[in-house]
Amino acid sequence: MDKEKVLSHINELEKEISLLPSGYVVLKKINGKNYYYQRKKQDGKLIEEYLSFDVVEELKKKIEHRKQLEKELSSLKRMIKVKAGKSEFDLNIRINTALRAQISLVKNYKKRECYKELSDYIFNYVGNKVFILYGLRRTGKTTLIYQAISELNEFQFEKTAFIQISSKDTYSSLVKELYKLEESGYKYIFIDEITLLEDFINGAAILSDIFASSGTKIVLSGTDSLGFMFAKSEELYDRCILLHTTFIPYREFERVLGITGIDKYISYGGTMSPNGIDYNNFANENLTKEYLDTAICTNIQHSLKNYNYGSHFGNLSDLYYNNELTNIINRVVENINHSFALRVIETTFKSTDLSITTNNLLKDREKTINLKEHIDVDKVTLGIRKMLEIINKEEQVVEVNEDHMIRIKEYLKILELIDEIDLEYLPTTDKKDKITVIAQPGIRYAQARTIIYNLLQDEKLNELNAVERKRVFERLLSEISGRMMEEIVLLETKKAKNNKKVFKLQFAIGEFDMVVFDPIDVTCDIFEIKYSKEQVKDQYKHINDEEKCSLTTFRYGEIKNKYVIYRGENKVVDNIKYLNVEDYLKSL
Repeated sequence: MDKEKVLSHINELEKEISLLPSGYVVLKKINGKNYYYQRKKQDGKLIEEYLSFDVVEELKKKIEHRKQLEKELSSLKRMIKVKAGKSEFDLNIRINTALRAQISLVKNYKKRECYKELSDYIFNYVGNKVFILYGLRRTGKTTLIYQAISELNEFQFEKTAFIQISSKDTYSSLVKELYKLEESGYKYIFIDEITLLEDFINGAAILSDIFASSGTKIVLSGTDSLGFMFAKSEELYDRCILLHTTFIPYREFERVLGITGIDKYISYGGTMSPNGIDYNNFANENLTKEYLDTAICTNIQHSLKNYNYGSHFGNLSDLYYNNELTNIINRVVENINHSFALRVIETTFKSTDLSITTNNLLKDREKTINLKEHIDVDKVTLGIRKMLEIINKEEQVVEVNEDHMIRIKEYLKILELIDEIDLEYLPTTDKKDKITVIAQPGIRYAQARTIIYNLLQDEKLNELNAVERKRVFERLLSEISGRMMEEIVLLETKKAKNNKKVFKLQFAIGEFDMVVFDPIDVTCDIFEIKYSKEQVKDQYKHINDEEKCSLTTFRYGEIKNKYVIYRGENKVVDNIKYLNVEDYLKSL
């Protein structure tokens, strides 16, 4: 195997290992009852953490997976004679030849639009600020760092170090290594996954006050978005430059990866995967669950646990310690309106996606299918609940209240996982609402894959032939993808047209999927958003309705254009402009 590829694979393994739990699970009998604990080393001490029964098996699997990866890592290091314990540094630090091999794979990758901000900091910025790259996993943070390092000249490269943090490292050991690097003349320090350090938030200021103020360029990255936000508000204040990588618009997804089509964008979940890996492959239960866990719940819980020794948990602490935070988040995401209302949590869980698909198949004009007769609904629902860690009210240990919902919504906004679109009404003008949209398609699509995974396990579904089963799966995915496409169009339009007002408009009967109002010119464009590839007259009945258009003109000015955004070709039908969704999103 090529040495550069081995070194790159070693780095990937070390990074994956650092995100997996360490130690082992122990069973204790106390007063005749079984109690489980995770025993591990932390800051050189052996500690134990109590485990609820329902997480034990999953934790054991992850620990075993870590051990397998550690064996593979050890084997690779022996292959190229790399010593596991480095003589020069106590942490995993790459310099010179090893670093050059590590960054070699990105030389042909296209750059994200946000790369310019990182480049400006490294090559032009003078001051005492550190640069922070933060966002969900697989949104290109490490690649951005490698691309920046690859553009350093030879003199600068010799003064560059890349530090890969693991969960076993400590903040004090990092500071010790930074002093070593400073003494050796290193001026460009890149620290990946720094928020894995438990005391990072409470000690972040030293990076700017000591090292950056002495002329060292320090770039930090990590998936723990809340951790960085807490560090900024409590320690770093105005001594950091923040760059959030989570939101990846369609145009950037297509340009950087060369992968085209709204369906691909949805299924890849707004992630950057240069190796062509679809992390939401429904045939792999572990990939789907791992994405949901690491994307949202672990991110929030890790930040809150490590911030001021857990004091910022507030009223979420009980949910965290009883493993019920995931339940609430997945329930809200699965809900058709992504509503943070208490009723969503308190109602006995029924999959909205499965229910809508079942109703639509019953009304199908081509061939009706009564899905309830061909699946064990209770069994499938139980499987979905298990994978998404959804529990019903009677199973909850913590009584959820409005404050819980407000706090969770606040954190999801900080993570840029959700956004809000205005909802206005006509002829009523004093009523206004907001609708929540999911900004990261992968979270929503992973849930769709979870439903399909459980349908595939259902024996009764085999009563349908292969063609009919395919229709069921396609109908389910198209139903979810259609709603997701509408949210994507609304969100990207809102972000792109910040000098205009973008909203949905609700009438007594019917709605305009999107209105773009120009308050300066007092004009507007109205839109229908359809997942279809075909043109059907019924698609634009609302935006051609005289009464609706008259009310809209009175309130928002002249209607300049009427559009249908769909997956087909650009054309004009009955003075309605049909826009291809990919072309529209790339034009923003």
